[in-house]
This record gives sequence, C-alpha cells and structure tokens, in this order.
Amino acid sequence: MVAESQDSARLTSAILVNALVRRTNAAGGFATIIVKGDETSGVILVQVLEKGKETGLFERVSNFAGGYALMRCGPSLEDGPEALATYVARRRRSDPDLWIIELDIPEAERFAAETIC
Repeated sequence: MVAESQDSARLTSAILVNALVRRTNAAGGFATIIVKGDETSGVILVQVLEKGKETGLFERVSNFAGGYALMRCGPSLEDGPEALATYVARRRRSDPDLWIIELDIPEAERFAAETIC
C-alpha cells in the first residue's frame, strides 16, 4: 500500500466551493459562484450577506496548524460598495485563478468556515 502525501489528500477548490453552494442551498440560504477560479487550487473569497445586506468579505487562508481558516479581508463595510468593488477588481487582476462565492444565510461566516476550512 502506498501512503498518500498530504498534498494529494487535499480537496480541490472546485469541490469545496460546490459543497459550500449545495450545503447553503440545502439549508434554505442562497449561494452563487460570482467568479469561477482555478479548479484545483484557486484562492476562495466568500462574500457574506444576511438578508441581502453585505456583512463582510472573507478569504480562505492556511493557518499555522496545517489547516485552513476564514480571515476577514478587503475594505471595511463603512467604506461602501465602491471600495469593495475596487478591492475585488484589484484582486482579480492580480490573481485570475480566484474564486468569489456569495452567501446569503444566517451566520454565513460560521457556515462557510464549517464547510471549507
């Protein structure tokens, strides 16, 4: 029997994103893929809403324990939607493999962290 390396056992970005979308929709929320990134290893940004109101932007990042966490990123909500749009456009220019997922479900940050981290 050949042991799998840690890298080969990781789930792809596409699998994680699709699981998040399906799980959110099954729980009565709304999830959509705004930007489709690299299937294997694209960075995942989660745009969080609750009842249609923007509550934050989070990035899936590796943590020091060998796992993943969601970290708030981008401008503050007080900076307005234009600042968020500018930030997302800049990130897309610098990383064309980036995924952007929109979630509208109560406690979306926790929900996303349970699914993709």
